[in-house]
Amino acid sequence: MKKVQILILITSLIMNFMYGQQAMCNINSKGIAIEGYDVVSYFNNKALKGKSKYTCTYRGVKYQFATKENLKKFKSNPTNYLPQYGGWCAYAMGTTGEKVKMDPKVFEIRDNKLYLFYTSFFTNTYKKWIDENPKKLKEKANKNWKALTQ
Repeated sequence: MKKVQILILITSLIMNFMYGQQAMCNINSKGIAIEGYDVVSYFNNKALKGKSKYTCTYRGVKYQFATKENLKKFKSNPTNYLPQYGGWCAYAMGTTGEKVKMDPKVFEIRDNKLYLFYTSFFTNTYKKWIDENPKKLKEKANKNWKALTQ
């Protein structure tokens, strides 16, 4: 009986951890991160849409990749490629601490980290990020994200 209870507890903890990761990440209704864009491609200064045949699940979140090579790179060291702030808009995280959807085609690699930004017809938060001191915004975004994820 105790073994069953321990197994249930361990399973529950794992599911809570995985759901917690999903809840904090910018995913669609199918559990796919950043609208299916290839997180590895950004590090080659390209925003490429991933393909469903190159899908990998990491911490309960599905990531798609444009090529088999990018999938292999991600699998070898996933944390190198994960978007900052769960894939939410970096500028919004730095200014208001809110999780705001991003445009997967608007990004920056800074200090070997991927930052994504919201854009619309009238607003380009990447431009605001650059104009309003990205170093300070990043520091504030890090604090805000830490508060959200604790």
